[in-house]
Amino acid sequence: MSSFLSKLFGKKKTETVAEKEEIIPAKTIELVQVSFEAVKPIAATAADIFYSKLFELDPKLKPMFPAADKDKMKEQGNKLMTMLSAAVAGLSNIEALIPVLQDLGKRHIAYRVEKSHYDTVGAALIGTLAVGLGDDFTPEVKQAWTDVYGLMASVMIEAAY
Repeated sequence: MSSFLSKLFGKKKTETVAEKEEIIPAKTIELVQVSFEAVKPIAATAADIFYSKLFELDPKLKPMFPAADKDKMKEQGNKLMTMLSAAVAGLSNIEALIPVLQDLGKRHIAYRVEKSHYDTVGAALIGTLAVGLGDDFTPEVKQAWTDVYGLMASVMIEAAY
């Protein structure tokens, strides 16, 4: 991940878009974007699975969310899926996505998000995709999502801490 960050933050303004695309390989972006399209029709279910997995992995996170209020959790799930959708779409323009991720990371401090929570969220996300995509969650798709989430989390953490 540090090579990603050095590539990302070490770029000179004179470098071309093609050179910047090396940050996330085109095949990785394609795998994430295509697989996310398959999740969109089950977005509400995917959000439910995600939060169930998140709270199972770390029950201490549950008080950070309106877990007792079904309507508010549905709204939280909608926010999650909207944010994921925007981030996945934004992979096609990483230069524009980075400031959004940085801002998101800074905002999460106010929600009492700690660095270690990013690993738990990543595990819950990968687990959710495994359930949601079923047989389409191939090792290649899993690796693409793992790489992309790791890069996004790194940007958010770097900005926030």
